[in-house]
Amino acid sequence: MRQLYLCLGYGSLALGVIGIFLPVLPTTPFVLLAVWFFARSNPALAERLYSHPRFGPLLTAWRDQKAIPRRAKIYALAMLAVSYGLVLWLTEIAALPVVLAVVMGSVALYIATRPAPRDGAESRLPDA
Repeated sequence: MRQLYLCLGYGSLALGVIGIFLPVLPTTPFVLLAVWFFARSNPALAERLYSHPRFGPLLTAWRDQKAIPRRAKIYALAMLAVSYGLVLWLTEIAALPVVLAVVMGSVALYIATRPAPRDGAESRLPDA
């Protein structure tokens, strides 16, 4: 099981890195999955992600408080809106915008309702 989690961790991290460059592929959920898989297969790799200058504060805020910093929320919600706009503009399938409105709207609602980090954790986050 450890090897499976390690492979899934690397796969999730790879998808997260690809998501940095592709607006329709989210980065954060895949990095969260990667750290979860690494924590169960190779804790040293999980610790490397927690100490990463860019991802570490976000991952720690999520792990400790289930919180999403305000800047990350704004960025995530903006990317959801841009992605949905691209779908509306480019698709010819009538049902796709409706299905994506439900899915992306649910994700946006979830993100918007998460608390901001407490105890000054947000001030330790790197600039976006």
